[in-house]
Amino acid sequence: MFKITPNPPEADSTSPYVDGINAKKLDEAATRALDFYLKPKPTKAEEEPKPGQIFTVVKDLDDECLLANLTETLASADAMVSDLAFELDGSRRHVALGIQQLIELSSLLANRVLDNVDPR
Repeated sequence: MFKITPNPPEADSTSPYVDGINAKKLDEAATRALDFYLKPKPTKAEEEPKPGQIFTVVKDLDDECLLANLTETLASADAMVSDLAFELDGSRRHVALGIQQLIELSSLLANRVLDNVDPR
């Protein structure tokens, strides 16, 4: 079966895209739109560490991972201070037990936040 297809319409003088200027603007706009959606975004430049900075935290970690590591660090500090407190006497022991209570309170708060984080 033969299907008749019409020829493209002839450019008339009333079309805004007849001259090369408007056609060039249209082509540039299309190129910008395609580049925006199809070209990869440039990555941000890495920040230089501050002088004397030894440790850093990876920027793309999610909150759940950060909180989990925080609670593990607090648990380790709690165990170390608890062990130290039982080897001390007098006011030094009271200071160490006070530090242990602060660490335990911080651990409880971090665990509560970790419970509130939506698992993925």
